[in-house]
Amino acid sequence: MSRIVHLSDLHFGRDRPDLLRPLLAYVNGLKPDLVLVSGDLTQRARHSQFRAARTFFDHLEADVLAVPGNHDTPLDNLWVRLLRPWSRFRQHIAAELQPCEAGPDYTVAGINTADPWAWQRGKLRSSGLRRACRFLSAQTSDENVGIVMMHHPPEHEKDEKKRLMRGSQAGLARLSDCGADVVLCGHLHSWRVAPFTAQRSVLLVQAGTGLSTRHRGAPNDFNLLDIAHSEVNIERHATDPDAIEFSRLSTGRFRKRDGLWETLDDTV
Repeated sequence: MSRIVHLSDLHFGRDRPDLLRPLLAYVNGLKPDLVLVSGDLTQRARHSQFRAARTFFDHLEADVLAVPGNHDTPLDNLWVRLLRPWSRFRQHIAAELQPCEAGPDYTVAGINTADPWAWQRGKLRSSGLRRACRFLSAQTSDENVGIVMMHHPPEHEKDEKKRLMRGSQAGLARLSDCGADVVLCGHLHSWRVAPFTAQRSVLLVQAGTGLSTRHRGAPNDFNLLDIAHSEVNIERHATDPDAIEFSRLSTGRFRKRDGLWETLDDTV
């Protein structure tokens, strides 16, 4: 079995300092094999905010892979935003914006969906899809879960006001064809786990915000994935609104049968 923690939207610079140590201790206590962070590490992509994110990562005991979000390229420095949009991310976090890794039960391919030419709306680029598909196709098997990590969700619920990222429909179909089983994302500061409406062969796993004060009425949360033999157990761990500690909020177990995801049980 492999254990993966999925964090998103930490937003250092507009984070909750009181939650920092509890989140670190809680995640380390879960003993994950890997921590995946699906973007918006910072609030304004400032050096001090990236340094805070780097320090947080350095205190995690598992390896960390991260992709940028729309907040991770500066809004207040247009020269950097347009000509060197990822220079600060690369300096402090990682040179690779679209990290890939293969484990005993999983294959992870990161895609950078942040668009420096837009503020919030993302873009699923053909170059990122090609790279992810090459890695997934080479590594994924029937006993191996193909995971794609990106910041922007390629599907929104009907009442969502933010615009869906460009290239979502065609990109999701392509990812399904090349071996993606699960898409991890964030951006909306809301939690959701369900097969995609348009591609039930792919499971959407969306995290809220791990540390931000902008939790939009929902608790700060993250996901824990336990993967074994093409089954995925997904737990949502979250804070109580008036507490500074995390606990398990819900559990769902999923299995792929005849190419489609089915829910085995769901406990809240």
